[in-house]
Amino acid sequence: MAWLYLFDVHQWLHGDLPNSPPPSSRKKIRNQHWEHLNSMRVLLMPDKWEYPWFAAWDLAIASVPMALVDPAFAKNQLWLMLFEQFQHPNGQLPAYEWDFSDLNPPVHAWAVWRVYNMEKRLHNKTDRNFLETCFHKLLINFTWWTNKVDNHGNNVFEGGFLGLDNIAVVDRSQALPQGEVLEQSDATGWMAMFCLNMMRMALELAGENKAYEGLATKFLQHYVYIGAAMKQMGGRDYQLWDETDGFFYDVLRHPDDSFDKFRVRSLVGLIPLFAVERLEEGWLKPFPSFSANLNWFLANRNHFTQFSCHYLNQGQQSTYLLSVPNQQQIKRLLVRVFDQDEFLSQFGMRSLSKVHAGQPFKYGASEVRYEPAEAESKLKGGNSNWRGPVWFPAGFLMIEALRKLDRALGPTFVLDVVLDDNPYPVAMTLGALARELANRMIRLFVPDAQGHRPIYGADPCFRQDPYWRDHILFHEYFHAETGKGLGASHQTWTALVAALIDEWRR
Repeated sequence: MAWLYLFDVHQWLHGDLPNSPPPSSRKKIRNQHWEHLNSMRVLLMPDKWEYPWFAAWDLAIASVPMALVDPAFAKNQLWLMLFEQFQHPNGQLPAYEWDFSDLNPPVHAWAVWRVYNMEKRLHNKTDRNFLETCFHKLLINFTWWTNKVDNHGNNVFEGGFLGLDNIAVVDRSQALPQGEVLEQSDATGWMAMFCLNMMRMALELAGENKAYEGLATKFLQHYVYIGAAMKQMGGRDYQLWDETDGFFYDVLRHPDDSFDKFRVRSLVGLIPLFAVERLEEGWLKPFPSFSANLNWFLANRNHFTQFSCHYLNQGQQSTYLLSVPNQQQIKRLLVRVFDQDEFLSQFGMRSLSKVHAGQPFKYGASEVRYEPAEAESKLKGGNSNWRGPVWFPAGFLMIEALRKLDRALGPTFVLDVVLDDNPYPVAMTLGALARELANRMIRLFVPDAQGHRPIYGADPCFRQDPYWRDHILFHEYFHAETGKGLGASHQTWTALVAALIDEWRR
């Protein structure tokens, strides 16, 4: 849903009536560092009723389904966040209206790269000017991220809020009282994904300008350092990957270097899967500088590359899988994703493992319990809840990761899963699992044998009234056990279902 969004932060802070200025306290609250931001633009809004204001990662994600119908508008939306009147001079992108300085997941590079490729696939058009102009501004944004949230220079990121509201044990928007630092699996996974998105864009641009090969090398190496940090944490006696549980966890590091591992099985530990690409020897032939740097790095920095750059023996062609988890770890993570008693719902992927219904995680006065619908405990975000329901952005990115992994690992890499009422496990490729997850998410909107759509639950008006039942709503998130739509009812990012239908129902 696109609305005209008018907001001049300087005028809001200082007032527009010289003889009747706003209270002085206004200059000390939110957004006082964003006086350059001046919007007089039509923007994609999260929701036209509940959230008729700007939010960056909502806009980036919503640009993907928008590209199906109007790629020019989708590209314009992505560029606006990088335009000088929005992007901060230090490189940060504004998060959302309530606090531009907060942190959303860095998905903007992913959205730029995906919309670029969607236009190529659907319209046989490659808009390199769009890609290049966005890439330059994303370079500044990437530098801001590394300087801001990797304070110790160890390639493990603190991140903060990251849009997941109350999924965490503690409120990640607030400084911790005793100077603790929360080293986040999701923040670090997002940054690994950011690196790979930038690497792919640089290589695409290097097809016409070889100067970009050096930048592709820079992002490949930065990705490798992040992957190594997640596995070994700079030689310290803990890591984000937990070998016992086969999962990534957040780690709370205390000022005395003692630590607590937050053993919560949630999206936080699955997001590192989203950072995946492959490098094929034949595909890299046009990039001799990048290839030479890759080979040198593999030969001389194996103590880093071994953790996230995995050689695949596929006949006569060398292929490297760029993935933070290795093949064994991928299987261990996906076994949980496709376990109906953990993450797999009839309607997609739960944001928190169902195992926490009976085994809540407790830390001090905090508790994280599986809640399939609205939140009982609200650290942040009103009726927003990431402690169990199905959310479209997370499921969509998991499907993308599975598809990429399937292309890299091939048909011999299978997972034994039990689906629905079938008591026996079935061996499925990662491509088949991606399709299974996509179909479950599409199922939310499809009438059953009685003509009822899961998104409307038991509501008699929407289930039966001919004037309402076919007016589809795009809810913010969905009850993980029934599929009923929850939260805001016009959430633009849930329009991702259109992209799923386009790509999986052909």
